[in-house]
Amino acid sequence: MKLKTFIIAAVTLLLSLPTHAQFQEGKGYVGASLTGLNLNYNGSDGFNAGLEAKGGYFFFDDFMLLGNLSYEHNGSDAVADHFTLGVGSRYYIIQNGLYLGAGIKWVHANHNYNDLMPGVELGYAFFINRSVTIEPSIYYDQSFRRHSDYSTIGLKIGLGIYLFDD
Repeated sequence: MKLKTFIIAAVTLLLSLPTHAQFQEGKGYVGASLTGLNLNYNGSDGFNAGLEAKGGYFFFDDFMLLGNLSYEHNGSDAVADHFTLGVGSRYYIIQNGLYLGAGIKWVHANHNYNDLMPGVELGYAFFINRSVTIEPSIYYDQSFRRHSDYSTIGLKIGLGIYLFDD
């Protein structure tokens, strides 16, 4: 019960902190995240870890278009290491950094494995200065190939840089 109370208090504190940036049209974004950290799971791979690079552009206030490229390593003999290429968007729900993301990615691995995976993400851009953020998020990716083995739920810890011209 104490852990639950701590998590609720920490989330409340994070959501109440003001940000130092505005999510305005015309601004850019670059980011990287560690996926997994032994904090994601699917039926086929078990636990794994990976690295993701992202680039984005605010095409309207609070709406960002994103592209990403990632590499994941795991110990599965069936899928092994895999690469992904994807596009998506984020909507910053409130100006303090809470965002909702959606996208689709193509996954390729050896053994002729290819999959198209739509996904959703809920995260928070915690500004540590005017433009640099730490971005924890939870995500779910739905597999079209085999839902029970390859659909994934997990946690990402990212670092983002919001590019400003002023």
